Amino acid sequence: MLRRSFLFTPLAFAQDPPPIKVEVNLVNVPFTVRDARGQWITNLNASDFEVLEDGIPQKISFFSKASDSPLSIAVVADISGSQEEFLKDHRRDLRDFLKTVMTKRDQAMLVCFGNSIRLVSNFNQQADDLDEALKDYQKAKNVSQYPKLGPPELRSGGTAFYDAIVRSAGQLVGQQGRRAVILFSDGEDNASASNMLEAIEAAQEAGVTIFTMRYTEIKKGVWTARNKYGRSVMTRLAAESGGLDFDAGESSDLRDAFRQIADMLRSTYDLAYSSNQGERDGSFRKIKIRAKQPGLTLRHKTGYYAKA
Repeated sequence: MLRRSFLFTPLAFAQDPPPIKVEVNLVNVPFTVRDARGQWITNLNASDFEVLEDGIPQKISFFSKASDSPLSIAVVADISGSQEEFLKDHRRDLRDFLKTVMTKRDQAMLVCFGNSIRLVSNFNQQADDLDEALKDYQKAKNVSQYPKLGPPELRSGGTAFYDAIVRSAGQLVGQQGRRAVILFSDGEDNASASNMLEAIEAAQEAGVTIFTMRYTEIKKGVWTARNKYGRSVMTRLAAESGGLDFDAGESSDLRDAFRQIADMLRSTYDLAYSSNQGERDGSFRKIKIRAKQPGLTLRHKTGYYAKA
């Protein structure tokens, strides 16, 4: 009887290639462009810009226009004691804002804060639903039914303004398209675990643009030192993230401000580049986008913290 033996070696089987690890140090930067007359420019391409990080040219890896992507918005409303007289204004202005800005493919969420930060409405595509959610929250005798955002913090009272920004920016991470925070407050904080720089950092890291709507309680028409501090904070938050700031007290009708925000959001470009500046070491890296065409003004975040 003839016996046949077969020798099986590892080469007889298909081998899966070893995994390839690729590290991409991708930096996302939304920005807007205006001409000398202040008109939004929306018809440019990646080849029309150059990007620098700490003065070093970077190669653009991704580029898109706002018309190609939806909006994800976090509306963040201050309901602390200093805002009590403005609560009706918040509801009216929120309704006007959402109806001005949102289209059918956009989504918005609602966060309210005093000494705690609560998710009042998760992402929703209906402006009327968010309006009703804010109305219900303002009337609620017990807000414990609304989930808190962030880790438990022991607070004795006050306003967690910076923590609200940090938590809201965190909710926008991973959302599609253009990401923005619309902030209704006076900018005054006395209960946060975070500080202003951490709030700015959270927005920059998440690629979030902050638009601030300032409602300040002024006693006898005189700005206090605390009022002035809140105003400077809200102005800086908007500037560092590439957004705009407005004062509700300077206008009886904010619809023009809302139109400006809507126009800016609809005119935004998004680009990304893979930083060639080595490993992330936690340092702040300045970003500069320049248009090759003269006479254009660009607005974008000032930079980012290169966290490991």
